[in-house]
Amino acid sequence: MTALLIGNLALASISAITYNMSRKGIQSENNSVFLLRVYGSMISRMMFCLAGITIYAVANRPHTSKITIFILMFFYAVYSVVENVSLQKITRRKN
Repeated sequence: MTALLIGNLALASISAITYNMSRKGIQSENNSVFLLRVYGSMISRMMFCLAGITIYAVANRPHTSKITIFILMFFYAVYSVVENVSLQKITRRKN
């Protein structure tokens, strides 16, 4: 249960950071800055999540729960969908 709480808080903070990165990329007039920000936020989120799962699995090797990992993967998907939907709304208002 503690791993889920910590993982959810970590995902929420990572999502807030990557959302701001992507939003700044959308607001930029330069296409290369847009691509840099959006791809950078996507890759950084994946790497942070991969590192978090690896640290959890190594630190709790005898007590690693596959269910916890799958629930956190579901949270990752939910945060990604919410972020993309809100960024699409910003893009539609911009155009």
